[in-house]
Amino acid sequence: MDSQTLLERFSAGDPRALARAITWAESGHPAGAELLRSLRGRGNSRVVGLTGSPGAGKSTLTDRLIEEARKRGERVAVLAVDPSSPFTGGAILGDRIRMMRHHQDSGVFIRSLASRGALGGLAGAVVGALALLEAFGFERIFVETVGVGQSEVDIARVADTTVLVLTPAAGDAVQAFKAGVMEIADVFVVNKFDLPGGERVIQELKTTLELAPARPGGWKPPVLSAVGSRGEGITELLDAMDQHYAHLQEHGLLEGGRLERARFEVESVIQEWGRRRTREGQDLIAQVAHGELTPEAAAARLLGNPELSR
Repeated sequence: MDSQTLLERFSAGDPRALARAITWAESGHPAGAELLRSLRGRGNSRVVGLTGSPGAGKSTLTDRLIEEARKRGERVAVLAVDPSSPFTGGAILGDRIRMMRHHQDSGVFIRSLASRGALGGLAGAVVGALALLEAFGFERIFVETVGVGQSEVDIARVADTTVLVLTPAAGDAVQAFKAGVMEIADVFVVNKFDLPGGERVIQELKTTLELAPARPGGWKPPVLSAVGSRGEGITELLDAMDQHYAHLQEHGLLEGGRLERARFEVESVIQEWGRRRTREGQDLIAQVAHGELTPEAAAARLLGNPELSR
């Protein structure tokens, strides 16, 4: 299929064309880049990032959120960003398996993307996929991250609203405080609230947030509870996301967020170029290891700009 045919099928609403377009964008296919250029900026989706420690129940919550959003008549897409296999580069598809009950619903699109080892964070391909999903006309897009390390910070640069999912498990809230994730989340939800310790975690969160710096526009992040497995707290969680989006609109903060998303995408491309050049420049790397060359000088040569090392 050539890019023109794909564009025509994409514009006609063919979900198979959307899937192919995302594959092209993720793989760096030149036709994918051209397709993205022609489609970028169309649509107006609400992008929600869901992050939190492994085992917090993000996929179960996402599954229930899809159900609630569909009841409200929204077309919904999900990007599940999985850790890449160190051997194959492929994504682990557990998240998609949990949400398979929606696979026959034409108003739902679910796709796993590999993080591709992007310094422990999101890959720039995620932003490209978001642009395609927006252009396809989805009202709401959930981006679920693996929830470890850099990905938690990256998601805040990509999403309009970032939701941090915690559980009553011992130390879960403490780890969030240490990681600095408290500063980037717009909505907090304690999932598996039926387990012991849920109320304590909520009080810890509320106490910590009282001491936190003011958010843009004076937003006060709500702290909610949920039991995803039973569908409890889902309506309130989706309402909180909508309230935050309305806050962004009211205070003119959406455009700044979209610019930050584009900045993240450009930085991701630069990082990928740097990794590629580094793999090709083993002689220069060896000179750095032996103290014969500074890292700055090696980087400047790899990038083909000696002026950078001065």
